[in-house]
Parts: sequence; structure tokens; C-alpha cells
Amino acid sequence: MKRVIVAVCNCFLAAALAGHAQSLEELNIQVHGYATQGFLYTTNNNIFTTHSEDGSPAWTDAVINVSAQPTPKLRIAFQGRYFLLGNYGNAISLDWAAADYRADDRFGVRFGKVKTPTGLFNEIQDIDPAYLWALLPESVYPIDNRSSYLTHYGGVVYGTIAFSRRYGKFEYRAFGGEGLYTDKDGYFIAQAEAGFSLPNAIKGPLYGGALHWRTPISGLMVGASALKDNTWIAPYTANAGSIAGTETLFANTQPNYFAQYEKNKIMVAAEYTRSWGDQLVQFPDTPDSYARNDDRGWYAMASYKVTAKFTPGAYISQNADHQAPISSGRHYNEWVVAGRYDFSSFLYAKAEEHFIDGTGLAYDSDLNPNLQPKTKLTALKIGVSF
Repeated sequence: MKRVIVAVCNCFLAAALAGHAQSLEELNIQVHGYATQGFLYTTNNNIFTTHSEDGSPAWTDAVINVSAQPTPKLRIAFQGRYFLLGNYGNAISLDWAAADYRADDRFGVRFGKVKTPTGLFNEIQDIDPAYLWALLPESVYPIDNRSSYLTHYGGVVYGTIAFSRRYGKFEYRAFGGEGLYTDKDGYFIAQAEAGFSLPNAIKGPLYGGALHWRTPISGLMVGASALKDNTWIAPYTANAGSIAGTETLFANTQPNYFAQYEKNKIMVAAEYTRSWGDQLVQFPDTPDSYARNDDRGWYAMASYKVTAKFTPGAYISQNADHQAPISSGRHYNEWVVAGRYDFSSFLYAKAEEHFIDGTGLAYDSDLNPNLQPKTKLTALKIGVSF
């Protein structure tokens, strides 16, 4: 993280020198952000490491974004975040920090701690005021993995290739660098609560690309992305660090296929993803712990803007690990009805009801000694943006 901050600061300095001590107004500095407070209530199981069966307000998110544009083609920005969700977060972190040079519509490049351009929502899942849902579909965008999925250290090349109206236009992205998962990531939360940890996180190279086709049909976009990461190995400890071993995440490939139609008051979207790979934990004098997963997730959603202030919507979301034994823990399916009301341009509220079948995602075994296969989740959120 330090190297990203240094690189971005150097970009600020270089831009300022090149601009001959530009004024703050000439630098076009802007500050934006939002803060949300949520409430979770479930009928059977405690979800997202919260005591949601009793009703839990342990869901807070606050983001501040600062950007400067010293020249028409160069933009430099960073985003900080405070996040709390049950046992996740409760800390301030650097969401992302990047310098972005856009030569023209056909070519641009950004580098630093940059957003990973996969799927339909990954690049905007950190902008809560931008979409209807209090919780994006867990089958593809699990909230406990948001920080790790959102960014990588490296760069993104992007641009738009426009054809005639007959063929539409293509938006491309190619990316590469280093990904990083901390032991506070949802992927490792069960291990962390059992006394295992990754003191130096786990990281390694990743790369991929995305293509969005803005079709000749007005409002229709179809696209695909692919992310590939190589084998990552990191020191792994147990019993408060007294026992040392290794955690290995073997090479993994994740494709996403998606489509979205937006026109007038209607939005319809769908996405499918698959992630498969192997995980190995090794400690001296103990048998190796090996696991294989083949997660396949998809969702379909729709919304309709009834008025300028009120938008209802619904989605179905499903995920299944095809390597897991057949049980309620193999899958996680949910039907969701949602609504958003904008009181003003800076104050909004969201409400959702989730009908959940399966325990394949989002449950903490310590908080659920008698885990039930079905539950209902009410998710409420109020937000202010500026």
C-alpha cells in the first residue's frame, strides 16, 4: 500500500511542477463520498458474522473520494473507507489510489491500486449511491469479499472502439498486477476464528481482460471478462503464531458473462460466473489439508423507476460448489425484493427482503451452532452522499 501512496503522491508532484504551480481551482480538486448505516434481521440464522437474529445494526460504511485533474488528460484520485460488518472490518483502509491518463476515447491507462474490471458490477460496487440494491447478489459479489475482489496493484489499459451505428461500439479493458487477500477477508474468516491466520496476507500475480459490446439495440450491452491468477503461497500460522505452516492457493481462472438492458425507466441484467481452484494448508507433522472448489454463480435482476424518487426491483441469485457433497451447504439460493427511495439528491434509503435457501455462503459456524437450511433476511440501509 505504501508504494501506491508514494507513486500517487509523486504523480501529484509531477503534475504540479508541469503545471507551473497551478492554483487549486486549476487542479480541479473534487471531494465526494457517502456514509451508510444498515440494519440486518434474520428469522433463523445469524448472517455476515452479525447477531442478526436479534436484529443487528453492525453494518456501517463510510467512503471519501478525493480527485484532482491537473491537465485535461490526467486525473489522479484516491478513496479511503471505514467499514464495519459484524466481525469484518472495523477499520479504515485505502480502497484504491490511481493515476489515470486518457489520451483519447480509444486509449487510456491507469496505474496504482486500481479497480479490477471484471463482471458487471465490480468496478462500481464501492459506490453505494449508484445502484438500487442494499446487497448486490451474493452469488457473484459476496459482501465479505468486496475489498479483495474490488482492486489489485498494477494497471489497466482501456478504451472504446466505435463502429457504425449498425455495429455499435466495443469497450475494452486489459489488466495485470498483484492481487492480495488479507486474513480478514471473508474467504478466510472461518479459519481466522479457528485460530489460523495469514500474518502477511496472501498475494500473487493476476491478469485478465474484459470486453463490453454496446450493441446497435439502444440500451443493450453484452460483455465478458476473465481473470487469471497464478499459484499464491504465504506463511500461515496457528495458536497465536506458535505453529508455522503455509497456505497455498493454486492457479485459478474466473470468467464472467453478463448482459444489461437500460432504457427509459426499465433496467434488466443477468450475469454468470465460475471460479474453480485448489487450496492447500500444510503444517509440520500434521496431514495436509487439501480442498477443491468449483463455484458457479448467477443472477437475474430487474427494476422499474416508478417515480423520480422511488424505484422497486427484484432478483434471483444462486451459487453452488459442484465439488461439495450434496447438502444444504453445497448451495446458496435467494429470491430478493427491493426498493429504494431518494428523499433528495443526497439522502436515500434502501430496503430488501431476502428469501434464502441453502448455507453455502455468508454463515459463521460459531454464531450458528444449529444452522438451518432456510432463513429470511431483512436488510435496511440509509445513506447520505456528497
